[in-house]
Amino acid sequence: MTGRQLPAHIAAALAGNTADSAGQAWAGRDLSGPDNPLHAFDDDDGTAEPALAAAVAGLLGAPDRSVDQPGPRERAVFTALTTARVFIPIVARLAQPGEGVSGVQSDKEAEMALVTLTAPDGRRALPVFSSTRALERWHPDARPVAAYAARAALAAAAEDAELMVLDPGADLTVVVRRPAVWALARQIRWTPSYEDPALAALVETAARGEQDVLAVALRPAAGVLTRTADGTIASGGGPGPELRMDLQLRGGLSPQEVRDAVASFRGKLLGLTDFVERVDSLDIKLTR
Repeated sequence: MTGRQLPAHIAAALAGNTADSAGQAWAGRDLSGPDNPLHAFDDDDGTAEPALAAAVAGLLGAPDRSVDQPGPRERAVFTALTTARVFIPIVARLAQPGEGVSGVQSDKEAEMALVTLTAPDGRRALPVFSSTRALERWHPDARPVAAYAARAALAAAAEDAELMVLDPGADLTVVVRRPAVWALARQIRWTPSYEDPALAALVETAARGEQDVLAVALRPAAGVLTRTADGTIASGGGPGPELRMDLQLRGGLSPQEVRDAVASFRGKLLGLTDFVERVDSLDIKLTR
């Protein structure tokens, strides 16, 4: 976990808010009304928004919903996020000597910093929370800054964070992947790569130029799935590979020729801007 300087719109949300200097706990606090300048969400009691909570709960589907059918559920979570209020955690850190937040030289001085996480693959991720209770469970000392999820996605971009993680430490944690984060920040429609017909057409066109590629098919990868704290499978929001590509090569290739064919096709796809923007992670499987 790391802390960095606040983006301007997050810093503005905290401006003038010194209530905690008296030691008042954030837990159970009423976040509504004009006396709290922390955010602009009137009548907000800090609980999870019903639409977002329902969409996340919808990932816990009936057993007949397999890895081949996570799209509607992941899209439901994204749709809920387009209008949802979330909480971004802000923590106090100690500035180094001479780095006072007001430009005043000092031995040590507290400043507020945006929290980011490091994902298993090394990428930076921005944690966001559906409720103040979920944030407190994760980090009791963090301040909750309320923002629309689209603004949180902009904060993620400002921090070079490719992922957003909804409710880390909760019974069900949802990873919002880079293409969805970008779509949320730009406030445009998002379609999971594994059910995107435009992406499928792009891949098929690219495959026609590869002499060793006979056929290609796209479907969800196993990493789309995730598990709750008790081990229950959720059909979406997982941190692993997102898109599976079943690749059929012509027969008679040597092992080295197979490796070269896969590398050639993968390199071609990674050179396509539309492919890179639509796909977060790729798992290639060879088929007969």
